Amino acid sequence: MFDIIVVGGGPAGLTAAVYGLRNGKTVFVIEKSVFGGQIVNSPKVENIPGFDSISGDEFGDKMLEQAMNQGAEVTLESVIAVEKKTKDDGTSYFNVKTEEGGEHHGRTVILATGTTHRTLGLPGEEDLIGSGISFCAVCDGDFYRDKNVVMIGGGNSAFVESSLLVDIVGHLTILQDMPYFTADQKLQDQVLSTGKVETHVGTKILAYETEDADFGKKITGVRYEEAGVEKVAACDGVFLAVGLVPENDIFKGLADLDERGYFVPENIVSTKTPGVFVAGDCCAKTLRQVATACSDGAYAAIEACNFLSK
Repeated sequence: MFDIIVVGGGPAGLTAAVYGLRNGKTVFVIEKSVFGGQIVNSPKVENIPGFDSISGDEFGDKMLEQAMNQGAEVTLESVIAVEKKTKDDGTSYFNVKTEEGGEHHGRTVILATGTTHRTLGLPGEEDLIGSGISFCAVCDGDFYRDKNVVMIGGGNSAFVESSLLVDIVGHLTILQDMPYFTADQKLQDQVLSTGKVETHVGTKILAYETEDADFGKKITGVRYEEAGVEKVAACDGVFLAVGLVPENDIFKGLADLDERGYFVPENIVSTKTPGVFVAGDCCAKTLRQVATACSDGAYAAIEACNFLSK
């Protein structure tokens, strides 16, 4: 029986672990994919307090090391349910079930589940992910060395990924649905000054163009509409950077969700279920950054500790 079970090993979850441990509580962190969260896909981060520049992967490692050095127990498992249970003496606890068959017991739970990559929902898209459609330039960029690539998106994430791709690919086309790019101007200047980038704004992506290949389907282009005219951007691969979505549905019995599926906390981190707290990018908020995720994690841990004290 742990004092605190943290679901999610990103900045919010690992900060919560550290704050819980420093308050003398036992903490168990469950992460389904990679400790550090989405930040590990960022090759260079310059807005984390205390670091002029650090890779997301290194920052994730440092967070995990800090939590484990202070006594956190961790596991890589996918949570499929959190159930509230009552002992014979009337005290309650939570049973956290995982896809791998694990059942972990905690007196409180902090849900710091983060977000996952949004897709466009186009026909055949799911089958092409990992086979022509990618999200991470660090992971997959070298597969497209000297080839033509399309980046769909125009925010900071799209331009961070593009800044890596322009050093690898032969030609990069950026398609944005809004009438302008929303990325920081510094990022835009860095990418657009290379002379290897073609941009189109105010577009609507219609379909992925494909042809048969030995392994199934191969992407040959992206069909889109611009100013009422249908066009095709020929390419060998596509990178998606069109936002993130939460995966909170399995917890809707414990915490309220808004229309987009984000947690709607009470008093910043509390939920309708006593003993369950939420933190980080999985919550409804106006700013999703490492700094705000860490803040949420700290607050959630202190509230969990206060709950346990009562």
